[in-house]
Amino acid sequence: MRTKWQFLPEYYQQLQVLRFAVEEINNSTSLLPNVSLGYDLFDYCSDSLNLQVAYDFLSSSLDRSVPVLDRNGHAPIQRFHSPPQISPGASSIRLSHEPFFNSFLRTIPSDLYQVRAIVQLLQRFKWNWVAFIGSDNDYSQDALQVFNEETQRAGICVPYQNTIPQDPTGMLSIFRKIEALKVSVVVVFATQDLAVPFIQAAVANDIRDKVWIASEAWSTNQFLFKLPGIEAIGTVLGISISGLGPLPGFKEFVYRTIMQSDHEACAQTQRPVTEEMCNQDCPECSSLTPEALLEADPTYSFNVYSAVYAVAHSLHQLLGCGANTCTRSGPVLPHMVLEGLKKVDFMLKDRVINFDQNGDPTPYYDIVVWDRTSLEFPKRVGLYTSDPAPRFTLNESLIPWYTNGRVPILICTAECEEGHRKLRTGVHDCCFQCEVCPNGTYIDKKADPYNCTKCEDDEWSGQGSTSCKKRTLQYLHYTDHFSIALVVSTVIALALSIAITILFARNRDTPVVKSAGGTMCFFMLSCLSVACMGIFSYIGEPVLVKCTLRNPVFAVFYTACLSCLAVRSFQIVFIFKMAAQLPKAYDFWVKHNGQWLVIVASVVIQIFLCGIWIGTEGPQPFSDAAVYIDQIIVSCTMGGLRASLPVTLFVSCLSVACFIFSYMGTDLPKNYNEARSVTLSLLIFFLSWISFFTAYIVYSGKYIQAFNAVSVLVSLYGILAGYFFPKCYIILFKPEQNTTAHFQTCIQSYTKSISSK
Repeated sequence: MRTKWQFLPEYYQQLQVLRFAVEEINNSTSLLPNVSLGYDLFDYCSDSLNLQVAYDFLSSSLDRSVPVLDRNGHAPIQRFHSPPQISPGASSIRLSHEPFFNSFLRTIPSDLYQVRAIVQLLQRFKWNWVAFIGSDNDYSQDALQVFNEETQRAGICVPYQNTIPQDPTGMLSIFRKIEALKVSVVVVFATQDLAVPFIQAAVANDIRDKVWIASEAWSTNQFLFKLPGIEAIGTVLGISISGLGPLPGFKEFVYRTIMQSDHEACAQTQRPVTEEMCNQDCPECSSLTPEALLEADPTYSFNVYSAVYAVAHSLHQLLGCGANTCTRSGPVLPHMVLEGLKKVDFMLKDRVINFDQNGDPTPYYDIVVWDRTSLEFPKRVGLYTSDPAPRFTLNESLIPWYTNGRVPILICTAECEEGHRKLRTGVHDCCFQCEVCPNGTYIDKKADPYNCTKCEDDEWSGQGSTSCKKRTLQYLHYTDHFSIALVVSTVIALALSIAITILFARNRDTPVVKSAGGTMCFFMLSCLSVACMGIFSYIGEPVLVKCTLRNPVFAVFYTACLSCLAVRSFQIVFIFKMAAQLPKAYDFWVKHNGQWLVIVASVVIQIFLCGIWIGTEGPQPFSDAAVYIDQIIVSCTMGGLRASLPVTLFVSCLSVACFIFSYMGTDLPKNYNEARSVTLSLLIFFLSWISFFTAYIVYSGKYIQAFNAVSVLVSLYGILAGYFFPKCYIILFKPEQNTTAHFQTCIQSYTKSISSK
């Protein structure tokens, strides 16, 4: 641990750079001709309050006419006389902003940019679990505030912050806390007098395998670099002030002005041998060799050099200096020098020297690494500057990582896989668990990495999705193979209905057509044709009109056909078995066209029931998004059960009546026996609708509508095949049975069989 008066060669080197710059300017015939600069030296520290010594000097130079500090602790000398102050090493951030330092300038960049460079470095390697260790002074505390702001914006977590204590026990406590938190990136933003013993303690306590990020205060410290065992602590990266190499002529200046013989002479006498060398209260300075001085850390040399030249250029403008002389004869007041300093803009050793509105220079930083295998120290691997815009470059291949050449992954929790959301496990965003987003949701990590967003109703997503896809609308498209087959079957049914109508029309006076119902057959065939036309409403996207036309239309016209079959079966049974016993009833039936009254009444009742069905809880278009994740089944509902059940029951009652009347006529003459025909038609009807309702219960895909259409079509085919085809067969292939004589023979045979019983 260095004491207050510990001698550091690099500081003595900076003194010599100042002397070198002053001598160089005084020897110049163009910058300040016939004007000589002088200097008085004081020690400076990182604490901004230590500027009081400078104020004491300035006050004495002004014959104490202005007090240094007023009763509030402010500096009137600064406000009223604005004496310029230019520092080559005070980098505290607050020096750029507080009004107390409005006459303060510097040639070292503000730590604001150094912090940004460090954050850029962390972002480059995606390190987000970082500790910040500083010193208890303005240098670290101001930087910590900015560091927290920048890391928060960058998504970097800082789970541990502390200042370096003076005692080894306190340092050990810091190391244990870092290990407990599993932090592997440690930013040590501290002054050199604290950073050196802290890193020494890390080596002594066998702290291993970490990345240490050094601030410019100690990133070029050769003592630590050469410390035995330093390589075990991990990789040391750092930010250093970007220098321009050795100052031309400085080496010669050192050898010319600091000779070993002069040092020996100063040491042997109590009075100065030369006024230049022996007026220092510094025994170590006298014993320092030129070689040792030149080998000291040159980080701040150019800052000192450029600070002296900035003052000279300000005076050059104020004094109106030309090539050989300066023309101004009036006094040059401190505030004039300050205003001149704020406006200087010149080239010095290939670098532009100027100051912004805060008195800060353009930042230039080197990104360095400690490499024990390299002859270069520190080894430059990148740079950071804001000239003319923020720029950060880094050559990763030059960094000797402690992980065998691979960039270490130093985070609290590995980034979640695609399609997973983060679940916080503590106060820091960098520590979390990962949970896959379920079906129907997606994760947009840029917008919100913590919540799975639900897809819209017409969208879908699988498990672990990062976006939603549009669901496909599933219904019977016109180009679907099933639709084409359905259309072809419907057209065939229509064609058969038309063909049977034509056949019956041409043979309307024959006994077969008359026994089938005569005019009633044409009515039935018309109803079948209209019901067939309703099949087309099952194809294409379901809309309200199509849903309304589907089952209600079939129910009405199929009811008409069933009522015809029922009436026809009843009429045949009535003629053969009850006409003689009930002659008046038979006469009434014939006289008032009882068959048509029953048919019309049945149709009207069914229309009324369908009207109630449609008007209250009728079929509606329905989009079912619950069955399939990637599809929306667009179909028609059956409507309310209370409204649709009467329609179904009425059709069922008619079908039962058909069956009863046809069964009662099983012993009638063959040509009048409709039992087989009607039974076959009803059997096909029952089987088709039982199949549909079974499929409706167990299946919910787009083809459920096709099954509905097939049930309708099969029911219609049932009547065609069961009732009309046998009669067409007789007309076309058994003409001998389609004669009046044949029918009379059948009736006579039936009469004889009845009489014999």
